[in-house]
Amino acid sequence: MRVVQSFLHWFGFGLCHQLPERSFFGGGIQVPVCARDTGIYLGFLISLIVISAVHKGDRPREFPAPAGWVAIALMIGAMGFDGVSSYAGFRTTTNDLRLITGLLAGYAIAALLAPMLNDEFWRTGSRQRVLAPTWRLLAWLGTVPVAFVAIRYGAPWLGVGYPLLVAATIVATLTAVNLVMVCLTPPFERKADRITDAWAAILIAVVLSFLEIWLSGLLRLWLESTVSRFS
Repeated sequence: MRVVQSFLHWFGFGLCHQLPERSFFGGGIQVPVCARDTGIYLGFLISLIVISAVHKGDRPREFPAPAGWVAIALMIGAMGFDGVSSYAGFRTTTNDLRLITGLLAGYAIAALLAPMLNDEFWRTGSRQRVLAPTWRLLAWLGTVPVAFVAIRYGAPWLGVGYPLLVAATIVATLTAVNLVMVCLTPPFERKADRITDAWAAILIAVVLSFLEIWLSGLLRLWLESTVSRFS
């Protein structure tokens, strides 16, 4: 278990403060990122799955309608308000609030990334707006409380699988973002009809994700050593 804990600690070292009192545990092992970041990463992946389900494989390439933009702004704003107001000392927050506001932000970020990913990754797609019409938006929003309950009360029952799952979603989130950038290059732009058609682009995106995790850890080590020398 010590090896697993050490691996997970390094995995999230450059991405999060990793304060134990602001983090969840599974099987006695701390999740690699804090409660808010746990919500962001898990929310991102769940949101992409829900978007795919409500669109039934249509692969919308357009950004949301105005109602969707309002929902996204409020969701990201909720996390911003919770974080800024608590750090400023205006109010106190809890891990449950950190989780739900992070979850909202993760959902929102995925809704913005999904049309970009569909546009650059797939050879064919739909000119629909993501989460339009309104029933899709409402169905998507309706899964947020379900996701919160599943993460907050169900995930700890996975034991050590909980922190490992979060580590996997970190890789998945970074890979999705990197995949958009990889597919902006001519060799990979709009080349996939099936997921297997893009194995090379996906592999590059995964490698970039691990490289980013590793470099972010080194950057934090360097910053901490630099600060300690001047303190």
